[in-house]
Amino acid sequence: MPLALDQNIGTVVWSPLSGGQLSGKFDRDNPPPEGTRVATLGTRPGLSREQFYDVVDELREIATETERTVPQVALNWVLHRPTVSTLVIGARNAAQLTDSLGATTFSLTTDQIRRLDAASAGQPAYPYWHQRTIYGERNPPPV
Repeated sequence: MPLALDQNIGTVVWSPLSGGQLSGKFDRDNPPPEGTRVATLGTRPGLSREQFYDVVDELREIATETERTVPQVALNWVLHRPTVSTLVIGARNAAQLTDSLGATTFSLTTDQIRRLDAASAGQPAYPYWHQRTIYGERNPPPV
């Protein structure tokens, strides 16, 4: 997303719940069953399964604090990223759709966003990892 920030363009995020991995249905005690789509997809590049569970743990804590569902918190967090213009969500039924739409009716605090960002921080893709580690003073992150 650094390029999108630099060029002031928006992005469309497909599968913001990461194929159901950020729905709260799966965690350390309830991993995705073998052979399911979620188990097959794996985690996004840069995040181990364990770190994904750390993100789900943080989503659960914030869901409790805000009296929202885990998917609502996850969708709200993604929707309010600096370059995100819209989300492409999927719902298996009307209840999931209604729940997902509830993500637009509240705001996360700065601290809650910081906690989710910290839990999900991973190794950036090339060339950003290179720029951050070697040329950080010449290529500072966008503000």
